[in-house]
Amino acid sequence: MESLFAKAFIKDYKNTTDSKVRNAYGKMCGIVGIITNIIICAVKIVTGILIGSVSILADGINNLADAGSSIITLIGFKLASQPADSDHPFGHQRIEYITGLIVSIIIFVIGVLLMKTSIEKIINGSEPIERNHLIVTIIILVMAILFKFWQSFFYKKHGKIINSTTLLATSQDSLNDSISTLAVLISLIVTLIWPNVLLDGYMGCVVSLFILYSGIKLVKESISPLIGEAPSKEFIAMVADKVLSYDGILGIHDLVIHSYGPSKTFITLHAEVDSSVDVLVSHDIIDNIERDFLNELNLNLVIHLDPVDLKSPELLELREKIGFILNDIDPNLRFHDFRIVKGVTHTNIVFDVVVPIKFKMNNEELKELIDKKVKEINNNYFTVITIDQELIGRRSENE
Repeated sequence: MESLFAKAFIKDYKNTTDSKVRNAYGKMCGIVGIITNIIICAVKIVTGILIGSVSILADGINNLADAGSSIITLIGFKLASQPADSDHPFGHQRIEYITGLIVSIIIFVIGVLLMKTSIEKIINGSEPIERNHLIVTIIILVMAILFKFWQSFFYKKHGKIINSTTLLATSQDSLNDSISTLAVLISLIVTLIWPNVLLDGYMGCVVSLFILYSGIKLVKESISPLIGEAPSKEFIAMVADKVLSYDGILGIHDLVIHSYGPSKTFITLHAEVDSSVDVLVSHDIIDNIERDFLNELNLNLVIHLDPVDLKSPELLELREKIGFILNDIDPNLRFHDFRIVKGVTHTNIVFDVVVPIKFKMNNEELKELIDKKVKEINNNYFTVITIDQELIGRRSENE
């Protein structure tokens, strides 16, 4: 999905992982929003004053607030593009989420104000508008609706290109404006056909409820990345599949992804390698993977090396039995870092168990149950189990 605007005004517009390119997209969308919203706002306010329509005047003021939102978007992208400093070593990209939250709150406030205005119009009634003025106003509103639909599409398209919550929130705001103006238009058309039927206030209430719902939804979506939301399953699968595609990598676990902004992502994981391979060779593989992730995907990856013994028949057999035990308890249980420590009187079986987030059994109960089942294999086996809460991960290929 490409943009003619981006081609014309943004150098290297396809490199959307670059913070400078993202900032250019945000600046472009902010400027377009300011110009278009001021034009729509001016036309509606002048029309509302000339024909004495409170609803059209309020709709124009709503567009003035949109121009303010575009300015906030522009400032947000500018601040988010600042380089890292001593107080913010991972940069300032999360400011973009904050601007998205501000725009969402503005949407909610506008919904409250429009609801108040609509209720007042129902209580107080509306003055009838002359027929000639109605026809001219309807034409102007149709043009404004089409313009706003285009604006919503414009923001949404570029918001998806650079994965920007701010632009997607602004797109929803523009769509809300289209629906708000459409409601005003429908009420005017009804009044044109039946002069004594005035629906402005009732239509306004319906639209206000829609805007309030959208505002609450967008506030939640803007807060989520600030708190620290999980990445998409597609992104997790992409990271795991790419690491596992390298020769010498047997499996991965403990995959954790931290996001400090749309293009500032840090990843850590444990990669399992054959313990019989020279550690320098395995380390070279790890270095290559980390370098490729940074150069190709602009992702900061750090890998911990986990040697796995693939030649001990006893270890491999016991590992398989542990896998069956865990699968019988819960198919979602996984394990890693499996090793055997032999002693004179007993043998320690050491491994980590990864439990899913909604797993009902507590850690001690799970350890006791696993230990009991392992002792059924050999009473001299003692388990040393570490319980890991599943965060973000993928089953190791050799589990």
